[in-house]
Amino acid sequence: MTATESQAEVRSAETPDDAPARVIPAALPLQPEDPPRVGEFWLRGRLGANAAGYLYTASDETGRDAVVAMMTEGSADDAAARERFVNAVDDLPTEAVLAHNDSDDDDLALWAAIGPIRSDDGTSAASDERLIAERRGEEVLSAVLMDRVPQLGRLRGPDFRHYWENRRRPGLFRIWPLPWPAVLRPASRLALVLALLMMAVIMALAVFLAWLLFRHAQPLEPEPVIPTPTGTVTVTITPTTPPPGTGSGSPTTGTTPSLTPSPLPTSGIPTDVPSSPGSPGSPGDKF
Repeated sequence: MTATESQAEVRSAETPDDAPARVIPAALPLQPEDPPRVGEFWLRGRLGANAAGYLYTASDETGRDAVVAMMTEGSADDAAARERFVNAVDDLPTEAVLAHNDSDDDDLALWAAIGPIRSDDGTSAASDERLIAERRGEEVLSAVLMDRVPQLGRLRGPDFRHYWENRRRPGLFRIWPLPWPAVLRPASRLALVLALLMMAVIMALAVFLAWLLFRHAQPLEPEPVIPTPTGTVTVTITPTTPPPGTGSGSPTTGTTPSLTPSPLPTSGIPTDVPSSPGSPGSPGDKF
């Protein structure tokens, strides 16, 4: 029998049966700036917040529930506030601190998972454990904020206020590896595998269709012109429109005329080289 169970039995013996049970406030939804996960605990909702930090309800992959206390952006940048957070966590019972990050991570906000909290089975022991964890988390954040420090002497001068109280966004956090595969249910994993297989089948089908379409395609570059040993060039003439000034004769298809080599570079296409700029058929007569 645990201490919480014995305390619950004592309370039930002292209080009448018709006394209303204590109502535990429900957690508020997480905001976009809240981290989805810290360490091995997945955050489920907000339990409270002040200038020093936030209280979250959380659970790990095994179903173990806890209350996570995490510093804000402003308090995490204050070395004295970080030291007060570490000292407050060290003052808690050893079995109450389930996990925490390293205090040497100066660029990250400090957090601590407080518990243990059994699953909500409707008994008063489960509610008591959650309330105790919440109170311990509030004490840690209050130690950072120093709002429960007893007053020494008389109040003089302006009211005390931390310089980082306006920076109330959650502190920096780091998640590695990425958190999304760890929260997939078996049905979600099956859907992900089926989607990947469908993508692979579609890609293979696209490659097969591209091979069917282009397997008989002709090469884009024309075949090279090969000179014969007699000094002539063999050219295959395709049906084209005759150039201006060369007559209206129809082109010959499939013929291989022999051209007399000339001093000019041979390009493989028969052309008429004018003898003088003023001769008929010269390009200069048309412009």
